[in-house]
Amino acid sequence: MTKQGLSAIVATKGNLDCHVILRGGTGKPNYSPEQIAETVKMLEDAGLEGRVMVDCSHANSGKDHEKQAAVALAVGEQVAKGSTGVFGLMLESFLLSGRQDTVPGVELAYGQSITDACMSWDATVPVIEMLADSARKRRRAGA
Repeated sequence: MTKQGLSAIVATKGNLDCHVILRGGTGKPNYSPEQIAETVKMLEDAGLEGRVMVDCSHANSGKDHEKQAAVALAVGEQVAKGSTGVFGLMLESFLLSGRQDTVPGVELAYGQSITDACMSWDATVPVIEMLADSARKRRRAGA
């Protein structure tokens, strides 16, 4: 679509900054070492950077915000063992755990999501610290 709002056919050479985000799918996770390695290989075979981001929410956690930490831990273990296929993780995090509905006339709880359920900040901090430690272990191992 053009700036004037008209339909247009556009061709590009692609975006060198794009990346794959593994979110899971059809109700199943896709962050195992084998699945990450397979995705990395497909990217490299296509001449692209062989690194992915893992979404710890959505199908990778069974849409259960309380399970995001376990997903992050599993990926962090891969990183600590030297895996270079993962460059980042996504966490659904907010000040308070869970989510809330907007109801006319009812005041919202400050710091709680109104969209996807999130892990609390108190639950997020140890996950971030564990991931930082995993990255340090990978660096010490020379990966």
